[in-house]
Amino acid sequence: MTSTSQPAADRRPRVVLIGSMGAGKSTVGAALAARWGVAFRDTDVDIEVRAGKPISEIFVDDGEAHFRALERDAVETALREHDGVLALGGGAVMTPAVRDALDGHVVVLLEVGLTDAVKRVGVGVGRPLLLGNIRSRIKQLLDERTPIYRSVATYVVDTTDTDPADVARAVADLVEH
Repeated sequence: MTSTSQPAADRRPRVVLIGSMGAGKSTVGAALAARWGVAFRDTDVDIEVRAGKPISEIFVDDGEAHFRALERDAVETALREHDGVLALGGGAVMTPAVRDALDGHVVVLLEVGLTDAVKRVGVGVGRPLLLGNIRSRIKQLLDERTPIYRSVATYVVDTTDTDPADVARAVADLVEH
């Protein structure tokens, strides 16, 4: 029987989704993976499995620097091993090693406006970077991160006021052509 899967050395994600919290990376990523009949992988989930605890606890127990090291390792591993749709955590691209690792990959930035991001994130439960005024903190993160997101993105898709299925179609149209 012949295997149809790629050798590990030849694997690479079909697309890597980046963007802020609330942009829809997980929702759109799952829809896109279903559309293409491939697996969906989220590096935040990988980190939680490896650490054996939620990201919020990693921040509290071990600090952000430790989390970012786990995140860098999770991204580098997923880029080597995964050949489906890959979603990265909102802050992953702030690490230079992650930006370097994304070079040569198809990276789609899912952009979202502040109002939609706040609505989608809700009260920020489980999101350690949202302590204090949530709207103000999301605005600060968007302002800080958007130029970095754009610098590594192959394509940009706005998810504001857009159904996740429509966003998945837009991403597929860009990546497939």
